[in-house]
Amino acid sequence: MRLPTNTRPATLPVMIDAERSSCLIVTGMPGAGKSTVTRLVAGRLPRSARIDGYFISTLIVSGRVWALGEPADEAARQVELCNRNLCTLANNISDAGFTPVIDSVIPDREQLNFFVSLLPARQVFFVVLAPGIEVCRYRNTIRDPRERFDFDGYEALDADMKRELGDVGWWFDTADLTPEQTADRILHEAPHRALMS
Repeated sequence: MRLPTNTRPATLPVMIDAERSSCLIVTGMPGAGKSTVTRLVAGRLPRSARIDGYFISTLIVSGRVWALGEPADEAARQVELCNRNLCTLANNISDAGFTPVIDSVIPDREQLNFFVSLLPARQVFFVVLAPGIEVCRYRNTIRDPRERFDFDGYEALDADMKRELGDVGWWFDTADLTPEQTADRILHEAPHRALMS
């Protein structure tokens, strides 16, 4: 059977073996391209679901505290709740035969370890989109005005992520790539570069 010329076979499903299904986690700083890229990756897999960490966090309507908000203890509690919900949803989706593709900002090893601990039956693939601070800032300026965000913590977040997660998963510099090229490379290279041990 010939594939149409505009269709490329996805290779991410090779990550699924007979014993364990897979879960792809894509993180990065705000503006790194997580939302766009995870939509493209999920759309190119034969059976998949995209799980948006920001959307899950906004399920709390009354009393919501954002991740860096105050009071800090309540912000941390809500981050943990969001992460727990992301993983529960990912497990349910995976048990139903779909590959979960999680889009979430994971700033440190503690949160990543928490994700992995809640996905014990899965092969976890971890990709950090790392186009650099200036690219992230620029991408925010060209977003639809309704989707722009105010964030002035790039330097601190970048330093924290490199210190905490610099030796984990696949750090993927996407500065010179389109979202489509980024998705293609994730589909073809994540099985070899992003598997959590």
